[in-house]
Amino acid sequence: QVQVVESGGGSVQTGGSLRLSCEVSGYSYSRLCMGWFRQAPGKEREGVAAIESDGTTGYPNSVKGRFTVSQGNAKNKMYLQMNNLKPEDTATYYCAARRSGGYCNVFLTQTAALREFEYWGQGTQVTVTD
Repeated sequence: QVQVVESGGGSVQTGGSLRLSCEVSGYSYSRLCMGWFRQAPGKEREGVAAIESDGTTGYPNSVKGRFTVSQGNAKNKMYLQMNNLKPEDTATYYCAARRSGGYCNVFLTQTAALREFEYWGQGTQVTVTD
């Protein structure tokens, strides 16, 4: 059974930093496309970072230059370094994974994201206060 576990959320002030971690276990694929998504209350889930097994990354403009996604040596671990956090970054952050293949894309509607990414964690809360 595949498990996706996130950790590292918390509460920080504007301009602060947090590092999220994610580990995927129990899968049988040789390569994964992994992504970070977030969902604020009353809003749709949105992608904030993607990383393919070859290390290729992608970010939306809203976080580019502030967020950095990376992976562990074993490729089943992913990290999200978030710097210069803003109140609008407040959300529940989810780690997601799917079998590698095609463009590792997290810039999807919520419906498409839930359809394309097979495995999801339970989420970790990030709160940024003024």
